[in-house]
Amino acid sequence: MAGAVEAQLAELGLTLPAVVPPLASYQPAVQSGVYVYTSGQLPMVDGKLAVTGKVGAEVTPDEAKELAKTCALNALAAVKSVAGDLDRIKRVVKVVGFVASASDFTGQPAVINGASELLGAVLGDKGVHARSAVGVAVLPLDAPVEVEVQVELVDAADA
Repeated sequence: MAGAVEAQLAELGLTLPAVVPPLASYQPAVQSGVYVYTSGQLPMVDGKLAVTGKVGAEVTPDEAKELAKTCALNALAAVKSVAGDLDRIKRVVKVVGFVASASDFTGQPAVINGASELLGAVLGDKGVHARSAVGVAVLPLDAPVEVEVQVELVDAADA
């Protein structure tokens, strides 16, 4: 049975995807105490990248913003894989977004807004977070965007 967070996703026309399998030797998410840390999530859909390239060259900023949204959705799936239920999210603490950028592209914050806005739409005030948006030369698989998320869970004693 889906909880309130997944019901909100459905209301937004979104479905929580399967957890993206790791590309190397790591876990998609790890829980330590009341915190869950996701690995960097690429904009994978059905096991593949729909778009590759640098933002500001082969990929438009608007396309990249949508890809950041997909990354955040994948991050929520990773959180659920270790937390068991997205309704346990007390708050999103931090989002770090990486944007594979053309040398003259400086709009990384607007791109990562795709992830931040999705988390806000799904989680409300619990989705408000600290954030970094970083331009990089290249990302795994030539992905345009990668997002990692840290969330605080409701402690089992508080549930």
